[in-house]
Amino acid sequence: MGFLLPSVGIATALVGVIWLMRRLSSSPPPLNAQQHDAPTVSHPLSERLVAALPQSVLLLHRDRELFRQSINTYFAGQERDVIQAAIVQPRSAHEVSTAIRILKKEYDRRQQPSTQAGDVLFAIRGGGQSPLRAAASAKGGVLIDLSHLRGVTVAEDRESVVIGAGCQWVDVTRVLDEMNLGVVGGRNADVGVAGYILGGGLSFFTPTYGLACSNVLAYQLVLASGEIVTASATSHPDLWRALKGGSNNFGVVTQFTMPCFPVNPIWSGYIYAPASQYPKALVALHENIKRIDPKTSGREVDTHAAGPIVCFTYIPPLGLRVVSVRLAYTKPPEEPKQWPVFWKKSGFSAIWRYWSTHQLQTVTSAIEGMRQGCFPGKRWSFGTTTIKNDLATIMATREVFEEAMGSLRKVKGSLWTIVMQPLLPSWTAKGDRSMIDLEKTTDDPLIIVNLSVDWDGAENDEYVYLVIRGILEQIDEVAEANGTSHAYRYLNYCQAWQQPLEGYGKTNLHFLRDVSREYDPDGFFQRGCTGGFKLFP
Repeated sequence: MGFLLPSVGIATALVGVIWLMRRLSSSPPPLNAQQHDAPTVSHPLSERLVAALPQSVLLLHRDRELFRQSINTYFAGQERDVIQAAIVQPRSAHEVSTAIRILKKEYDRRQQPSTQAGDVLFAIRGGGQSPLRAAASAKGGVLIDLSHLRGVTVAEDRESVVIGAGCQWVDVTRVLDEMNLGVVGGRNADVGVAGYILGGGLSFFTPTYGLACSNVLAYQLVLASGEIVTASATSHPDLWRALKGGSNNFGVVTQFTMPCFPVNPIWSGYIYAPASQYPKALVALHENIKRIDPKTSGREVDTHAAGPIVCFTYIPPLGLRVVSVRLAYTKPPEEPKQWPVFWKKSGFSAIWRYWSTHQLQTVTSAIEGMRQGCFPGKRWSFGTTTIKNDLATIMATREVFEEAMGSLRKVKGSLWTIVMQPLLPSWTAKGDRSMIDLEKTTDDPLIIVNLSVDWDGAENDEYVYLVIRGILEQIDEVAEANGTSHAYRYLNYCQAWQQPLEGYGKTNLHFLRDVSREYDPDGFFQRGCTGGFKLFP
């Protein structure tokens, strides 16, 4: 009987793969836009927007098909349920400025004591991937949809690139790959540039260059006054620094200028393994973080090795548990068609696996590979916490997730994943100083723990949110008891109830608030704009 066990395991995995492939290849979910009457927004406000930007404003009753096309570019199903009264699709920073000036006048009117507060005023959408409720949607209000700001322009000297705020990262890498250039950018093709950078930005290239937010030379943005400014090290330097992790609290960013660097094809791919391999995967993660940490390794580290991403996925309809590990190395291996020596020497090479997908490929191909397991249009959410690189805490974190699985079968069509990946203080010290200067709070390497869930049916929303919160709070309790917790929360993975800006520390939080008061004294982006994480909650 013993010889049957591997075959049974492989058969079970193949059933899971077939199930996933069917989901991936199935027709897109039907348009989620509900057959409601247009949400109420001040009619004069809509009229003013249309009058000022006649070619750039969509109204539900007038432009139904284009309106729905815009709504259905949201990645998460629950965001597609939200219907804006008007969608502004600016073609330039000047059109953004025009819209902001109109919205600011309406905001000021609503601040009058005799005026009722009314509906949500507006939201800003870049790539539209965040699943948070109202992250980039304004029910009954105005959506500023930046999807037409998708320019990618490389400087003549090939040392920098200007990226439009409406881009997804695949738009950027397709241009740069043709020129054998790279940038500190997203690891998933569908991730929007704007939210990713403003929240920090983990990249394959982070061990070499730091976070994405620490690699922005200049931001072009529209302030609450409607003024278009460029924030850089020499122009509005306080605003420039605040934008490095400060989210959407200061204006509408329309362009990012980032440094480029030469890039060859990178080695990247997944390991897929049975659940029995999870102890090996976690030990390998723990040991690898010690290898890449200058403090614990005691030697020069190989910064071409990207932080490993270790995932445990539970598929309730099948009762199936799968381990997957994403490894990347940002230059070709020493021997063609072989693992890089760095990863050969890691514990990940010893994991028994069904198969792996590692190969030498362009950055575009690598980030398109990260689309696996992503289902646009399904309901989706996440949440995060941070622990130190302590093996007992790492193992306990996975056990908390395992114990919660019994209660998840009731959620129709769901897929639950817990993800662990490193974030080293030495990485956050590279590049320009940002709000995420972890080296000032700890010498210990950290692990970002992220829950990612997708499911069917709005009736399950609140239950899923509750379970996510419960799992994260249990992990926090374990880490607190072990003395291995940390206050930092990676903003781009936070759930709505979390407060990542507080994890930047009191000094940085005070700085962000001071910058907000200087550039937005009336609190336009704090109270008039939904989404993001606010400085004055």
